Amino acid sequence: MKLQSLLIILAIAYLPFRTAHANDPTRPNVLIIYSDDQGSYDLNCYGSTDLTTPHLDALAKRGVRFSQMYSPSAICSASRAGLMTGRLPVRAGVPGNVSSQQGRAGMLTSEITLAELLSDNGYITGHVGKWHLGYTQETMPLGQGFDSSYGHMGGCIDNYSHFFYWNGPNRHDLWRDNQMIREDGSYFPDLMVRECNAFLNANKNKPFFLYWALNIPHYPMQGENKWREHYRQLKSPRRQYAELVSTMDEKIGLVLAKLDELKLTENTIVIFQSDHGHSTEERAFWGGGNAGALRGAKSCLFEGGIRVPSIISFPQLNLRGETRNQMACGTDWYPTIAEMCGAKFKHHVDGKSLLQVLQDKTTATPHEHLYWHLGNGKQPQWAIREGKWKLLVNARDNTDPRHPPKVDNTFLVDLDADESETTNLAEANPAVVKRLIRKRDTIVASFK
Repeated sequence: MKLQSLLIILAIAYLPFRTAHANDPTRPNVLIIYSDDQGSYDLNCYGSTDLTTPHLDALAKRGVRFSQMYSPSAICSASRAGLMTGRLPVRAGVPGNVSSQQGRAGMLTSEITLAELLSDNGYITGHVGKWHLGYTQETMPLGQGFDSSYGHMGGCIDNYSHFFYWNGPNRHDLWRDNQMIREDGSYFPDLMVRECNAFLNANKNKPFFLYWALNIPHYPMQGENKWREHYRQLKSPRRQYAELVSTMDEKIGLVLAKLDELKLTENTIVIFQSDHGHSTEERAFWGGGNAGALRGAKSCLFEGGIRVPSIISFPQLNLRGETRNQMACGTDWYPTIAEMCGAKFKHHVDGKSLLQVLQDKTTATPHEHLYWHLGNGKQPQWAIREGKWKLLVNARDNTDPRHPPKVDNTFLVDLDADESETTNLAEANPAVVKRLIRKRDTIVASFK
């Protein structure tokens, strides 16, 4: 009888815990969709007129889009480190890209990822798509807080063979959890939709966090045939790029439709964002993305490299078709999601919760400044923005890498007057330069 009584007591004690972790309106689900190498304005809702992007445009109509959202970095791995930790990528040990070779580590395992935070608060966590944050058991998704993972660990893959071809020897890179698998000939964007929808089906009655890290519109430029036909009149490289953007939009629509089918839309926070600006690499036909009047592209800290499309939809906020112009960063999603999901944390993050900004468009940005640090060595690219002022040091301009312009080593911009970053005001404003350098020195000192 004593053992029976003890079991009854334990069962009663456990019941509130189970109930609290059921899928209910007080514990929203989270779906982050992170696109790869997408230009600053490459959605219709951001002003592009030559693209077909109905699903992401509809997402913006039922939510909020940011006009001054910045990526944590201008390169793939570093941007993802910032998103996953809420911290400056260099603080997380990822100042640039990590290796795409198996056996090479990446982001520090001491970092507390968003997956770990939400898992500790009763969420089921899943990763689908690109990882690029480490290629050892400890630094692959299952070692960084995810319950399940499907996708590739390196920087990119061929969408049909699932090989990484860009550094020899050619390496197959498709994984389920920590086991390499083969689905030769199957189109990877379709496989991602399959895996996302399977995750949603399996976890529809539990609070979940799904991180869908798309591998497109990153090269190789392999859009579906229907979109190749649709854009046949566009000139290269915009044509190849547009084919992938619309392929991406269509696949996102299929997963959003699954949320609707499962009646999960009302209780799911959906965040869409690009990891950084569009690629102007040779493998991307030297461009194709649209940064509008913004200077720069992927791998540089001018606005075209770090200002990105960003949308959040959560019906419970009762916000539809709104825009927020406050300065924000991809690191902010960590504390924002934590606050919305009731997941408390005590460790330091660099991001700031955007919940008040979302609730009230008159709320000021929570940031006094933003800082970017790109690259290893003694002379990394870095930039700091404070209000209208932005200071870039060791900057380079990747708008056209075939003809890179010379950039002054110290470059100060007034973004209110010169969004295109054409005029260097450093010599005329030495006090501003000194102040921003002092702020940067304080930030760097905090890394030690």
